[in-house]
Amino acid sequence: MSKSNSNPTDVELKEQGNKLFNMRKYDEAIICYSKAIIKNPSIPTYFTNRALCYLKLKRWELTCQDCRNALDLDSNHVKGHFFLGSALLELECYDESIKHLQRAHDLAKEQKQNYGDDIASQIRIARKKRWNMLEEKRITQEIELLSYLNRLIFEDSQRQIGKVKEESGNDGADEDSQSKIMELELKCDNYISELTSIFSKVDEKRRKRDIPDFLCGKISFELLREPVITPSGITYERKDIIEHLQRVGHFDPVTRVKLTSDQLIPNYAMKEVIDSFLQENEWALDY
Repeated sequence: MSKSNSNPTDVELKEQGNKLFNMRKYDEAIICYSKAIIKNPSIPTYFTNRALCYLKLKRWELTCQDCRNALDLDSNHVKGHFFLGSALLELECYDESIKHLQRAHDLAKEQKQNYGDDIASQIRIARKKRWNMLEEKRITQEIELLSYLNRLIFEDSQRQIGKVKEESGNDGADEDSQSKIMELELKCDNYISELTSIFSKVDEKRRKRDIPDFLCGKISFELLREPVITPSGITYERKDIIEHLQRVGHFDPVTRVKLTSDQLIPNYAMKEVIDSFLQENEWALDY
């Protein structure tokens, strides 16, 4: 700061912070934003500006703290929800992350702010990571269940073998008892082998869980729910393409050909394919 302005206003401090941020001097920018906050703690933008610096420096907890302060001042602050959701994503708080990212996405549309694909991209990442986390839990539970069932089968087999030995009176040393014991052991092995095979098939089917690219929208890259086709022959999710037309421009995002919403036609053939896919892959509803 120059000597002629030894006591800068909060706005001047914010602007100085912005310049430092653009120079990627995040720690120095944080100092400016912090001074601006001290001078005027009622401006949510000062908190989200500092939060973005923390986000760049991967200081997730501090990012969350500043975003929550901003949202206390203005619950409809898009960047407050966006940066908070992004930090929570890194902290693996997926449910809360998705809640704030979705709120940021909705508010951006309401306020006609253009964030491109930034917010939607974060939502997709958060949903994918949440899905993977839940899938890992399911796999762990299945492994525990398989171990438990195998133990029950083995213990039941041992009880039956013990009963044969007890009834024989000679610890199962006679030929008839040995034959029964071998039969029980074979039965046990077969049960365990069959059970393992069943779980392996489930695991193999799970590993093939993937939504084909042609069933996903060209904008959100998520499974199409209400597919529409343009005169150029490109299929989009209706809400995504309409949002594009309203916020970006009246042209096809892929072919760049002029396009208006009244030119969108429901793609019933694709809808049938998607419905058929979902009938056989219900997991995709939560993907």
